[in-house]
Amino acid sequence: MTVHFVGAGPGAADLLTLRAVRILRESPVCLYAGTYLDAAVLEHCPEGAELVDTQHLDLDTITRHLVGAHARGLDVARLCSGDPSVYSAVAEQARRLDAAGVPWDVTPGVPAYAATAALVGRELTVPEVAQTVVLTRAQRDSTAMPPGEDLATYAATGATLVLHLAIRHTRRLAETLTEHYGGDCPVVVGAAVSTPRELVIRTTLADVADRVEEAGLRQASVILVGPALAAEGFVESHLYGSRERPTRERGPGADPTGIG
Repeated sequence: MTVHFVGAGPGAADLLTLRAVRILRESPVCLYAGTYLDAAVLEHCPEGAELVDTQHLDLDTITRHLVGAHARGLDVARLCSGDPSVYSAVAEQARRLDAAGVPWDVTPGVPAYAATAALVGRELTVPEVAQTVVLTRAQRDSTAMPPGEDLATYAATGATLVLHLAIRHTRRLAETLTEHYGGDCPVVVGAAVSTPRELVIRTTLADVADRVEEAGLRQASVILVGPALAAEGFVESHLYGSRERPTRERGPGADPTGIG
């Protein structure tokens, strides 16, 4: 039997992949974080499935559920918010499952930041404005950030920033980022995106802290920062643009397709 780490996407039941839905339908046990997903997601589970909300459980308790289900010969769908590749604690859980001899696999999901960008109709990489996206998080009363991964270092690049686990520190983060991007830099905050509780705030670094506090946001939110979020009049990318492309001389033996 296998533990399936499944990306639950930003929360909506119809933003799961086909593979994720199949795994849910075939798994008699499902562990999920109720904070982040719409209850409709669980409707994909089979009738009579054992459902365990992990939002208040520690890692040891979660591991006992996973190992216990395996011992009973039951497949487990372990739902992770967004995509399991980022801030999902899959690494810690997988390490424990390896030690217990329990097989596992991973199914990707739609990241919350991608769903937020889609809602506001913005690309995070705009030609000659921003070509890099940095996924990072806030740090205060949490696991320490590795040396060199401080927010100011990333902000100095001018890249589009995606801030996870940061909504409770918005004011402090905005002050740091303003030094590099300026107070008029566009910001998008996505909270519980794609669920009935969805809220999207479009603002600037100068005003984002006030807007977040007025909305009472405390969790299940992602913050996007950078000039790409409001870019206008930018050039077209080389791939699709009308810029004249250099031609290659074709001598004897040259590839006729021009590819080689």
